[in-house]
This record gives sequence, C-alpha cells and structure tokens, in this order.
Amino acid sequence: MKTIEVNFDGLVGPTHGYSGLSLGNMASEKNSHRVSNPREAALQGLKKMKFLQTLGIPQGVFPPHERPYLPVLRQLGFTGGDEKILTDTFKASPQLFWDVFAASAMWTANAATVTPSVDAQDGLVHFTPANLHTFFHRSLEASLTHKILEKFFSNKQYFKVHDPLPAHDHFSDEGAANHHRFCSQYGSLGMHLFVYGRSAEDKEKFFNQHYPARQTLEASRAIVRLHRINPEQCFFARQNPEAIQQGVFHHDVVSVGNENVFLYHEEAFADLEVFLQFCQKKLNQYFYFFPVSSRNLSLKEAVKSYLFNSQIVTVSPGEMALIAPQESQEDSAKAVLLAILAADNPIKTLHFVDCHQSMLNGGGPACLRLRVVLTEAELKACKPSVMLDDFLYERLVKWVKKHYRDRLSHGDLHDPRLLEESYTALDELTQLLDLGTLYNFQ
Repeated sequence: MKTIEVNFDGLVGPTHGYSGLSLGNMASEKNSHRVSNPREAALQGLKKMKFLQTLGIPQGVFPPHERPYLPVLRQLGFTGGDEKILTDTFKASPQLFWDVFAASAMWTANAATVTPSVDAQDGLVHFTPANLHTFFHRSLEASLTHKILEKFFSNKQYFKVHDPLPAHDHFSDEGAANHHRFCSQYGSLGMHLFVYGRSAEDKEKFFNQHYPARQTLEASRAIVRLHRINPEQCFFARQNPEAIQQGVFHHDVVSVGNENVFLYHEEAFADLEVFLQFCQKKLNQYFYFFPVSSRNLSLKEAVKSYLFNSQIVTVSPGEMALIAPQESQEDSAKAVLLAILAADNPIKTLHFVDCHQSMLNGGGPACLRLRVVLTEAELKACKPSVMLDDFLYERLVKWVKKHYRDRLSHGDLHDPRLLEESYTALDELTQLLDLGTLYNFQ
C-alpha cells in the first residue's frame, strides 16, 4: 500500500504579534513589540500550503488557538467580564497579559511527536502532543492541541492520540522540532533520532545557562515507550549546549532531513562522532548526509537565515525539493544551498518561500508544519474537511481577508473589539473546517 507524508500546517491566528516571550529565540527577542500584520502572516502561510500542494504534497490545515486565552486567567483568580479580566491582568502583570496573547501555536512543528504505523509495534499511528513546559505561554497550547489531534485522527482503528507528558521539568517536551526519522522511503521501517538539550540528571548544570535547554532525554524516552517503537530503532543525541547559547533553541534550527537525506551543521551535536558512528552502524550506503561546516556557514548565520528550517519534500520516487525561506538567499546561506543542490543527493530543485511574518518571530517554513506519514487507508481515515484543496484554499483566503487586521500593535491588544473580532473569526473557521465545538468561548 502506498505511503505518503502529509503536512499539517498551522494557520496563523487573528491576534498574531511579537511579544518577545521566547528566551533563546533570537528573532523573538529582537523583534519584541514590533507592529505585526496578522492578515499578511496568515496569507503567507496559506500561500506556502498551496505551493506545497502544487508539488504533490497533501496539506492539512491546523486551526489557530484562541488568543487571548481567558480560561487560564480565570483559573488564576481574575473575575468579571472579558474586558475587565484583560484590563485587570495587564495592571497586575503585563508579562501575563502578553503570555495569553502569544502567537506561538502557529508553529505546528512543536504541536506533537508522530510515529508512523510501520514503526509502531501495535501498527497504529501515534501522536503525543507536546507539553511545551519550558515557557508558560507555550504550555497553554497542549490541551487544545490534544483536542485538535483527537478531532483530526479520531478513528481508533488507525490512530492513537496520547495525553501530553506530565507538565514537569523532567519531561519537558517540544514536539517534532527535536525528532528526525531516517528511512529509505516513507513506508519502510525507520530509524528515529531524538535530540535533547538536557537530562533530569544534569541538575543545575544546564539550568545555569543564559538560554534554557528545552527538550529532555526523559521526555524523548517516554515517547519511545508510548509509541511502541523498538528501542533498537532509536538513538538519543544531545544538542551542543554552546549552540543553544547562540540561539539554537530547537534542533530544527541546525538540521533538516527527509527519508534518506540529512543536512546538519557540524556544531549541531554535543558529540558528533558518536552520532556518525550510529549512522554508520544502522544506516546503509544509500543514505545521503550533508554536513555544513562553520567555515561555510557560522551558527550565527544559520540562526539568522533559518536555512536548516527549510522543508525537504519528496516530489517523486528518488527526487526531492528543498523549500527554503527567502531570507536564506542572503550571505553565506545561498552558497550552501547551491552546494547542496549541486551535490550527489536526491534534492533536485530549490524553492524560496515568503514567510517573513513568521521569521520575525523565529520560525521558518518547517516550523509551520507537522509531518505525518500515512498509508492511503490512514489518510482516508483522517478528517477530510481539514485537507486543503482549491475550494478550501479560496474560502480560507476570503475568510482571512474578511476578519484579519493588517496592522496590530501591542496597544491594539487592549481594544475590546479585537476580542470580538477574533471570536467571530474562529467561530466561523470551525464551521468552514467542520470541527464542531472547539474553543472555550463557543
């Protein structure tokens, strides 16, 4: 049976903005409180989805989270109407106010970790929503992500959606941004690379760094158990702690792969030789590895250009395309991309996409999508109303243009009309995607 990879892209929400909440994410910190353009952000994301669809990559649409997220404010003791709660929150804690408006759920690569049925000993496709425990604003995403995944993949004959891991530092989980699957083709047995920043056994060592190491070894090991993956198919590698301090907050900032192709920066791993020994032992000669040296591209340039946050997609057997952010046409990144294109590997075409609104907040093309490998039968068992086609694309474009503002400053977040506009837009979206009741305000 044919097996394919489906991309479920996060749709940017109507309150998209830049709050600088993500310590260690250089773009997020640099552009804090910058005026945003939610309409442009959402249209850029939709255009990327549409382009990938034209390449033959099935696309699903992941709905935005409701922001501001008022249930947590009520849980924290704020009372009264919605406008009063937001006003009182800002007076009590501006930081908490920005947290509940965070736009970070748009980056669906952090939504979950996914295991294809071919790799699971029970033959199911497994999903574990990320708890995103490191930062409060991101931890608010886990419950709705779990609900969305259950709506998308409700057929228990094919799918198993797990609860998020316990919300504790020991099990801090950032989703697919720190996971890679090597395989000769999507339907073949895969080898899984789990990259972690710290372990619970590290104690103070990795907590005393300026920027936090987010993914834990314990979380990755728990996912292997939950997803029923044979441990012999898994390898756990530590992120280079010095790279984390230079802005490599997720491993997909310094590595990207697809099937039997893997691109990585030479400073990506704490112990590169151990990783290469694993590859030599477990993978055959038909795998293509492309290391990028610091001489050709420094970590600083990699973080600035988000070259490694490109997408590599299979467009036909043995032929792949690389989808890069337009920012990687600058400096040394363009030369690296051209070298990859000229090298002996399945990547035959290079495309640049505009996701500038996302890049300003620290997320490139790969951040916006969750990769799900499915058989034809499993794809048919997914919720069909969220799969992008020409008709849905046009409806979503019209929906964005109808409801989204083209300018949003931090002062605008105090506008009570924004909350009403957002609720109206999201309520209409659930009807467009046939999701029923999804949000707390419905």
